[in-house]
Amino acid sequence: MKDKVGATPAALELIATLQSEYGPILFHQSGGCCDGSSPMCYAQGDFIVGDQDICLGEIGGAPVYISASQYETWKHTDLLIDVVPGRGGMFSLDNGREIRFLTRSRVCTISDSVPIF
Repeated sequence: MKDKVGATPAALELIATLQSEYGPILFHQSGGCCDGSSPMCYAQGDFIVGDQDICLGEIGGAPVYISASQYETWKHTDLLIDVVPGRGGMFSLDNGREIRFLTRSRVCTISDSVPIF
């Protein structure tokens, strides 16, 4: 599968900071239904990737997973992991900081994943 996830420079910077503090990390996209959902960030080993989880690609060396059912909803989108002001979810490594990860999405054509807007 072509990588279906990317990251902004700000997200890559936060990923590098978290990796220096926690070692290897991974992301799991939450079950939110739309743009603005939260990708949860974990130290590898603190979250068990399930048999039904799908790897969308890597950002900053960190794999990004999504559940198969969530992927069915979002399979025609590319995801962009960004950083915005605010606190992350209570189970995410970005928790307690004044910035958090946020998922932005854009709809793509099925054949070549080119944005249609």
